[in-house]
Amino acid sequence: MVVLLKSGTKAEQIENLKSWLQGMNIGTYISEGTSHTIIGLVGDTSMVDMDLLRSLDIVENVQRIQEPFKNANRKFHNEDLVVDINGIKIGGGNFQIIAGPCSVESREQIIEVAGRVKAAGANLLRGGAFKPRTSPYAFQGMGSDGLDLLMEAKKETGMPIVTEIMNAVHLPLFENVDVIQVGARNMQNFEMLKELGKTDKVILLKRGLANTIDEWLMSAEYIMAGGNQNIILCERGIRTFETRTRNTLDLGAIPVVKKLTHLPIVVDPSHALGYSYMVEPMAIAATAAGADGLMIEVHNNPAKALCDGPQSLTPDAFDELSKAVYAVRPFAAKYEY
Repeated sequence: MVVLLKSGTKAEQIENLKSWLQGMNIGTYISEGTSHTIIGLVGDTSMVDMDLLRSLDIVENVQRIQEPFKNANRKFHNEDLVVDINGIKIGGGNFQIIAGPCSVESREQIIEVAGRVKAAGANLLRGGAFKPRTSPYAFQGMGSDGLDLLMEAKKETGMPIVTEIMNAVHLPLFENVDVIQVGARNMQNFEMLKELGKTDKVILLKRGLANTIDEWLMSAEYIMAGGNQNIILCERGIRTFETRTRNTLDLGAIPVVKKLTHLPIVVDPSHALGYSYMVEPMAIAATAAGADGLMIEVHNNPAKALCDGPQSLTPDAFDELSKAVYAVRPFAAKYEY
């Protein structure tokens, strides 16, 4: 349920209304816009008298929400969320490219790639230290040593770090990580999502391989219910019957997500498609469709990459992609809901 308050409502009146609602075991989420304040009611609102709420002097309108996600619901918020990562903003008209190798393999590799992608227009560095792999015999990442190398690359370039967490017990190792990525296979690892909700870290939440948009948003709800509102959604392709691409990139998710939630959405065409020659055209398409950013895999020697070499771009290819994306960006779709 959403309660729209009249313009000019005083803070004391809002607190009185919150106290009354909390007395009925109803949680509240306050969203302050430029002209109105919205109170989102979280919990069992079946016993709340809508007519009584509407009759209050400070209330302009009351609306029931059918979607199961409440904190992540656009109806609770007047404006898009702008996530600030050390001064680098994503969402609300702010567009960023996250780029780097699938996995950290050596100091030389991550430092070289970080410098090249920054020069080409990326503002955040991605790199896997802990890697979820389908085969137990595949390269699993460098672990904490990989995190140390990412921190070194951050010191060299000033770029905030985006890297994936595999287990909540690793959280202490991520103290200096700027954006914690939840991979597709962990999207419904609800116990880990609860732990991430207790942190103040920015969370990049990837969509699961076979999950609906509503299930994706419910995973974001788990994090937000714990108090952490700093979430970036990432569309990375879903599993369909098509075999010519690694997954099927669902660009239709962009306008749907924009309508349903205030959270920013970035697109990862590298994991979605699995082949480097497809990455640039779909990155351009995602940008034109109104994505708030891109996540692109870049390796200085894809042929010898220990992880996902076929989908990785060379630094030169990334430079061309970046130019094309920023040329399209002024004409990107804009959504008003």
